[in-house]
Amino acid sequence: MLGFPAFTDHEEPIRQGHSDAATLASVASALHAAGDIEAGEIIVGISGSYIILEGFVRRRGDVERAVEITESVVGRGYVRSRLLRR
Repeated sequence: MLGFPAFTDHEEPIRQGHSDAATLASVASALHAAGDIEAGEIIVGISGSYIILEGFVRRRGDVERAVEITESVVGRGYVRSRLLRR
């Protein structure tokens, strides 16, 4: 279980009570649904209270965009990126 507080300043926050699997699925779905980023080589994981993004992106700015998309799901400050640009 993630230790996210209830976020009141985000449109679709992940609230306490969601399983890790549900949170991972929500983040992965949001990344794949975004039309402006290739998410095929992004692996989404959890470490403690943080969502970890690992893998590769192809374009400049995709790392920041992937973090932005993930933060829109879980909230600012709960995302760590280990993404590299190929």
